[in-house]
Amino acid sequence: MDCLGRKKQNPHKIVSLNTVNYICPDLYFMIEIKFPDNSTRNFETGTTVLEVAKSISEGLARNVLSAQFNKQTVETATPLIKDGEIELFTWNNERGKAAFWHSSAHVLAQAILALYPDAKLTIGPAIENGFYYDADFGNHSITEKELKDLENKFLEFARQKFEFKIRKASKQEALDFYKKDENPYKIELIENLEDGTITFCDHGDFTDLCRGGHIPNTSFIKAVKLLNVAGAYWRGDEKKKQLTRIYGISFPKQKELTEYLELLEEAKKRDHRKLGKELELFTFSQKVGQGLPLWLPKGAALRERLEAFLKEAQKNAGYEQVISPHIGNKDLYITSGHYEKYGEDSFQPIETPAEGETFLLKPMNCPHHCEIYKTKPWSYKELPKRYAEFGTVYRYEQSGELHGLTRVRGFTQDDAHIFCTPDQLDQEFKDVIDLVLYVFNTLGFEDFEAQVSVRDLKNSKKYIGDAKNWEKAEQSIISAAEEKNLEFKIEEGEAAFYGPKLDFMVKDALGRKWQLGTIQVDYNLPERFDLTYKGSDNELHRPVMIHRAPFGSLERFVAILLEHTAGNFPIWLAPTQVNLLSVSEKHEKYAKKVLNYLENNEIRAFLDMRNETIGKKIREAELSKVPFMLIIGEKEAELNNVSVRKHRIGDIGVMGTENFIKLVNEEISKSISKFEN
Repeated sequence: MDCLGRKKQNPHKIVSLNTVNYICPDLYFMIEIKFPDNSTRNFETGTTVLEVAKSISEGLARNVLSAQFNKQTVETATPLIKDGEIELFTWNNERGKAAFWHSSAHVLAQAILALYPDAKLTIGPAIENGFYYDADFGNHSITEKELKDLENKFLEFARQKFEFKIRKASKQEALDFYKKDENPYKIELIENLEDGTITFCDHGDFTDLCRGGHIPNTSFIKAVKLLNVAGAYWRGDEKKKQLTRIYGISFPKQKELTEYLELLEEAKKRDHRKLGKELELFTFSQKVGQGLPLWLPKGAALRERLEAFLKEAQKNAGYEQVISPHIGNKDLYITSGHYEKYGEDSFQPIETPAEGETFLLKPMNCPHHCEIYKTKPWSYKELPKRYAEFGTVYRYEQSGELHGLTRVRGFTQDDAHIFCTPDQLDQEFKDVIDLVLYVFNTLGFEDFEAQVSVRDLKNSKKYIGDAKNWEKAEQSIISAAEEKNLEFKIEEGEAAFYGPKLDFMVKDALGRKWQLGTIQVDYNLPERFDLTYKGSDNELHRPVMIHRAPFGSLERFVAILLEHTAGNFPIWLAPTQVNLLSVSEKHEKYAKKVLNYLENNEIRAFLDMRNETIGKKIREAELSKVPFMLIIGEKEAELNNVSVRKHRIGDIGVMGTENFIKLVNEEISKSISKFEN
């Protein structure tokens, strides 16, 4: 019996004393562990995570990488000393991959110091695909050859089966360690940490500052590829020193690395920057400014088609188009709360000759739409009001963060704001979900996940407004998502500062995730702008505001669509639907006649009259990804026919122009349908 009169279990079992808060010596009793399927099992106090995994199956134990116990990340060697809930992570889930790649970042850091002893390490997290480590190499620039040397050293360490061991350190111990190393970056990190919260990770002869979440040992890492080198400012601050960032990815099997590298090659072919240039859609100019895209005629046509598509759907859904200016008075954004939250990061002042008058480049549309709503009094009978705008906004992004169309400084949002009564909120929100799904289905984004982004209850300073309104808004989103049978997860701390939101994470053709459509519920802006409507009780009430953008921004959406389709747009969207290719000059008269006929039937066509061989014209038309080609030679001109080729398929036959137009219209009707609200 123990000193409390309970039966002891295995009194000779050893448990790390610094992890156990025990009442009396050799007190070992049973603890209850709950699994994700709600089943429970009893284990001896001090049983490790790995032993728990073995109790389920030896196969699971061989594959478990990390775990979560009572919502905290733990290692497989961590002894469990109290009742709790456990979740085991393998390579097949995101948390398992995160532990794998975080551990890989440690090995990369070890390799860096082995080859560059004077380098100063900073941070190395896991990212969505792989990991990186930032280091200060002084004046040295890492070359491609050196990346290969780092890879070899990485694998050398990985094969030695070094165990990852977490240990606590006092703040002074941690500072002394890095002062000896003369590492100002780690010292700065430690100075901002509280004593008692600091841990180190050891493996082999290497030690790094770390919070945990590791695989059992380095031998799990069988394959690695260091992908590229980039510059990165310390703490993301342009005013601080630029470091060298080395990106990498690792896998438990060589085969998986090979497949990933093949996927990367395909991604390079689909890179929207490359395709945008080849298809003559957009360009950038240093003289115009970084992050400010210039849309070429074909790209402008593509945008116009996307806008027309959504405008038509919005019209059927009862939206009204509005237009707001590209600038706004500073007071507008002070009222909305945006200026306080984003300040100089998003807002760039425009001073006028009038004293104290400051305008700002518009970083968002919602405050403008609030002022549009305020132009007249409204009755509950007139609500909801749905205002839509393709509004161009401007936000300052650091030059290192800019990337083609996916991260720019000027972009156009397919923005809309719905002002409704609380009773209308549920139906309006579900109607917006329907609109978003219509957009996704029409454009081929059928694989997606929904994410409900709510407050971080531990950090209320991030948000504005009343807690009760936040609770109502969050619950309304969850209820609507459930009623629409959406598979969704809840992400704490990802809400906008003024309200929770429903985000749609879309998977593209390469399996990559992108955040596209978003819907937000907002009780706060109506309050800050003093928006009202007269209710059935003849009293004034606050409307609820819904923010929504199915595309997100046209720039980013076009980029993702380009890479998803590899530039093979559906025929209704293609800037040019048909290329007419005349065999020789003597057939151009008939070709022009066909061109006019197509254009009169609202088919977007281009006549290639260059003095080139028909073979070359066909090859180049195929590369331009135009859906159809019409070959016009002597026989076609004589019989008033066209010879039809379809992109990626080839010849589909000879037919009259009327039949060809019928064929095109059938293709269009298959790929796009009318939105029914």
